[in-house]
Amino acid sequence: MAKVTLSVIKADIGGFVGHSAVHPEVKAKARACLEKHPLLIDHYVAHVGDDLVLIMTHEHGRNNGEIHKLAWDTFVACTEVAKKLKLYGAGQDLLADAFSGNVKGLGPGVAEMEVEERESEPVVVLMADKTEPGAWNLPLYKIFADPFNTIGLIIDPKMHCGFAFEVRDLIEDKKIIFNAPEDLYDMLVFIGAPGRYAIKRVFHRGTGEIAAVSSTQRLNLLAGRYVGKDDPVCIVRCQNGYPSVGEVLEPFAFPHLVSGWMRGSHSGPLMPVSMDDARPTRFDGPPRVVALGFQLADGKLIGPNDFFSDPAFDNARRVALEIADYLRRLGPFEPHRLHLDEMEYTTMPQVMEKLRDRFIDLRLAKKARAAAGGEA
Repeated sequence: MAKVTLSVIKADIGGFVGHSAVHPEVKAKARACLEKHPLLIDHYVAHVGDDLVLIMTHEHGRNNGEIHKLAWDTFVACTEVAKKLKLYGAGQDLLADAFSGNVKGLGPGVAEMEVEERESEPVVVLMADKTEPGAWNLPLYKIFADPFNTIGLIIDPKMHCGFAFEVRDLIEDKKIIFNAPEDLYDMLVFIGAPGRYAIKRVFHRGTGEIAAVSSTQRLNLLAGRYVGKDDPVCIVRCQNGYPSVGEVLEPFAFPHLVSGWMRGSHSGPLMPVSMDDARPTRFDGPPRVVALGFQLADGKLIGPNDFFSDPAFDNARRVALEIADYLRRLGPFEPHRLHLDEMEYTTMPQVMEKLRDRFIDLRLAKKARAAAGGEA
C-alpha cells in the first residue's frame, strides 16, 4: 500500500453557546461534506470546546492543495450553518475571503504526517482548546525525552537512540533541530518559553521517521489582531519503537499551566477531559485537552478511543480545578493575567496611547532639575 497521510485540520467557525462547544448541526454538516469524498480514504469529525476538528486520511501527501481546499470548503459550509444558527464568532478562524492553495496562513490549524503503515499503527490525536501551540512543549518533551515519563527511552532498544526535535521560532519564522539527549539543556532554554518557541515535529533518530507533529499557527500574528486563541492539535505515533500509548498520555496527569483561557489573556491549567466534557465554561475554561486514539488499518481510522474519559485522570482534573481556584483569585494580576508582551492584541495598546502624555519621564525631569541648579 502507498504511504498514508493523516491530516488533522481544525478551525473555530462558531461557538455554541459563546465559546463553549460546537453545535451538532455544524458537526453533521462537516460529516456530510467529507462523507464518501473521493479524495479521502477515511475521516472522523471531532471537536474540542468550540473548535471543529477534521481528522482525515488519504494518499496525497502533506500540504496537498486539494485536501486543504476540501477542509477549507468544509469550514466555509459549516460557517453558513453557524451563521444561520447565529452562533458566536461564526467563521472567526477563517481569516481570508477565499482559498489560496493552502490553508496555512489562512487561519485553520494544521498537523499532518505521512507514514508507511507498520504491522500495527496506533496514533493519538491530541486536541486543545483555549490555549496556544506552545502548550504541547512540555508534554512532547516528557513523551520523547524524559525517562521519568517514558521508560522506553531506557529499556526499549528501538528507542534508546533518542529523538530529534524541530523547534520553530513563531515570531521570526525560523526553525532549529535539537537532538536528544545531548542537546536537551540547550533545547530547554527555548521550549521553556512556549509563547515564542514551539515544538513542530519530532523524529526517530534511528530511522528518521516522523514521530509527532503539531500545529504552530499563531492567529494573532496572522490577523494582526486578537481573534481567539490558537487551540492547537497534535499527532503522536505510538508503540514499537515509539512511546507506548500510556507514555504518551502520562504527561497530562499533571495539568501544567498554559496561556489562553479567558479572552486568550490568562494562564490556566490544561485539564484532560473526554470529548463530551470538552465544554469549557468556568471563566471560559479552564483550558481543555482531548486525546483520541486510532488504529490505522490500510488508511482506515479504527476508533476513536476517547482516552481521557478514563477515571484514572480524575485526580488530574481535581488538581486542575484547585489550580483554577487559586489563579482566579488573582483576577487581573500576573501571573494569572499574561505578561505585557502577550497583551499586545488586547486593549493595552489603546490604553497606553490614551495615557501617553500623562507619563512623566523621571530621567528627563532629573536632568532638568540638575540643569536648573535644583536637587538632583
